[in-house]
Amino acid sequence: MNDKKIVVLGGGTGQSVLLSGLKRFPFDITAVVSVCDDGKSTGKLRREFNVPAMGDIRRVLIAMSETEDVIGELVNYRFKTDGDFDGHTVGNIILTALTDIFGSMSVGIKQITKILNLKGSVLPLTDDNVTLMGEMEDGSIVEGEHNITLSDKKIKKVYYKKAPKCNKEVIKKIKDSDAVILSMGSIYTSIIPNLLCKEVIKAIDESNARVIYVCNIMSQPGETDGFMASDHINLLNSYLGNKKIDTVITNSEKISKKIQKKYETLEQKDLVMVDDENIKIQNIKRPLVKIEDEIIRHDSVKLGLEIANILMK
Repeated sequence: MNDKKIVVLGGGTGQSVLLSGLKRFPFDITAVVSVCDDGKSTGKLRREFNVPAMGDIRRVLIAMSETEDVIGELVNYRFKTDGDFDGHTVGNIILTALTDIFGSMSVGIKQITKILNLKGSVLPLTDDNVTLMGEMEDGSIVEGEHNITLSDKKIKKVYYKKAPKCNKEVIKKIKDSDAVILSMGSIYTSIIPNLLCKEVIKAIDESNARVIYVCNIMSQPGETDGFMASDHINLLNSYLGNKKIDTVITNSEKISKKIQKKYETLEQKDLVMVDDENIKIQNIKRPLVKIEDEIIRHDSVKLGLEIANILMK
């Protein structure tokens, strides 16, 4: 198992949770992060410096770091002031500076990884300053990942305003991988943006990699309302090429009605039902939930162990 090379495609909190568990196992890990976020600190820096989104990159770097906790706290520290620094994180500013110094985010990330002592490598999908577009069910077009997320309209499909130039190292890592993992997260705005590059799809098709999907526990408002596990699989497969998802990992652990009700009321999120009868691929169904302060998360260690078990067989 020491030689197993895995590429994790994603972005956002879900990918970070998955990586924090995977790094405990003897994998050769590459995290590929979609860089279309344009909200909060990331959005401000993108507009001012014309750089790709670095917010999700920052979270992934911390998740894969093996340095002391204080470094993670420093990189994640968010300023609270009445001035221009309000809302910015230290990590976002450092990544922007490194991108400016070295001419690309990819090279800038390589510099900060020396400080953070990463278990694996982190690659942006592209060094371009990309804009995600959303075509909604009513035919309207919404520009920008943040606006797509905020929209109360249901998404029909997403695409890039201008096709980005995909990171060549990403393609090489995918072609050489034993497994490509589609992480849990916002399916339209974090996962699918990685699959919009034709080079990525071609690389997956040409690889010997097993394609594994870690299914979301809760639905995303405006993205996957009413979706069951099979709907998530079918949607992702519609963006993949000839090679589709081989294995899905789903949660079997019961979640209390009280917590479900809280999510339904406050966040308009529902529990994703696992419709076994409609899933025609290998379904690894395990108790994978970790609830802290009534917040539902995947248990990253249990998840990493399940992926290790899949790849050992």
